[in-house]
Amino acid sequence: MEERELAYLRRCVELAEEALDAGDHPFGSVLVDAEGKVRAEDRNRVSGGDSTRHPEFDLARWAAENLTPEEREGATVYTSGEHCPMCSAAHAWVGLGRIVYVASSAQFSQWLSEWGLPQGPVSVLPVQEVAPAVRVEGPVDELVPSIKALHRRFADKAAGA
Repeated sequence: MEERELAYLRRCVELAEEALDAGDHPFGSVLVDAEGKVRAEDRNRVSGGDSTRHPEFDLARWAAENLTPEEREGATVYTSGEHCPMCSAAHAWVGLGRIVYVASSAQFSQWLSEWGLPQGPVSVLPVQEVAPAVRVEGPVDELVPSIKALHRRFADKAAGA
């Protein structure tokens, strides 16, 4: 992992913390074009009642509206957590390129089990089971503890701790 890519992932961690501070699940994502320019970024926004407001899904929508098919294909989505099935499908349908994530869906699922919390409403599937043509890299071990800590804070807050 190049330092430049770690910087994008660190920004994803910052966005995840912003989401947590706003009362949302801690997820953040950055869309970077083939030249390394950040084109868009977002954080989770599900606390308003729309559970589809994942940053990866919103970035796919943004890319469809603002980038050519060639630009989308050359882009990379850096994200704090592996895409859920909904976001994986949106990523593939829009024709975005590579995904680089900090923590995997399997890791999130394991953490929820460790903390005695219920799983999400959809199956835990790796991106490539939903979108087999998408290039995926992750987890990024050196940043996983930061993401796990944010999710632990969210879990504690939800439990009233």
